[in-house]
Amino acid sequence: MNMILKNKNAVIYGAAGSLGSTVAKALASEGAQVFLAGRTVGALKIIADEIIAAGGLAHVDTVDALKENQINQHLENVAHTAGTVDICFSAIDFQPVQNIGLVEMSADDFMRPITIAMQSQFLTSMAAAKIMMRQRSGVILSLTATPGGIGYPYTGGFAPACAAMETFSKNLAAEIGISGVRVVNIRSAGSPDSKVFKDAIDGNPSAMEPILQSMEDDTMLKKLPLTVDIANVAVFLSSEMARSITGVTVDVTAGTTSGLNYKVARDSAQEGRGKFSSGKIVKNT
Repeated sequence: MNMILKNKNAVIYGAAGSLGSTVAKALASEGAQVFLAGRTVGALKIIADEIIAAGGLAHVDTVDALKENQINQHLENVAHTAGTVDICFSAIDFQPVQNIGLVEMSADDFMRPITIAMQSQFLTSMAAAKIMMRQRSGVILSLTATPGGIGYPYTGGFAPACAAMETFSKNLAAEIGISGVRVVNIRSAGSPDSKVFKDAIDGNPSAMEPILQSMEDDTMLKKLPLTVDIANVAVFLSSEMARSITGVTVDVTAGTTSGLNYKVARDSAQEGRGKFSSGKIVKNT
């Protein structure tokens, strides 16, 4: 089997989360040796054991992605023991407060996701960039969501955090591309199979059903991306197939940020080829 990430070393922060773990497994399945970093060893070990059982290579380390010294020491250790740091991806929780208007939100709740997002992304990216610049190779990945590319109400500080991360990714790419290092952001929509959504669905399924329906209706494909869809994009961007891609945000929102699409009826695809009339779909005759 030709594994496209063979001999690559990947560091994933927040690797115990639903998205971080899915990305870690996907990278490992394509041959990358993955270094799972987070604050909870037990949860990380479960993911590592699953990767190893599937024939992959995985290591577990306790690292707080908001602590500069811990990040620097860990990445230098990875570079020393593995030889290179080829992929760096942070998927830690920003702890956002959403579904409340900005005028009703406290400053602490607004600033928390912005501070966590930018501090963690800056610290992990800078530590990885310094090593990758010495190597003259590597890719730094980040993750945002739909509010980074479109006005989206009731998302609190999460929306500006996404926008700031996307700008940071572009600027970093512009500065270190000359050293052969790529920087790419992935923009996702909410994944219904992620832990935050699963917990919400399990806790209040009747309330979540219309919310998910509304989110799906906003997309062009009338479905939300799953965590594996995000992971597959991360694999591609980490490979040589994407060697000329840098300084951009790759949109995996099923079309949401290209324009909200709730005016196109979900059942129009079943009606055959349609045409627009006053914002609605009518069947061709």
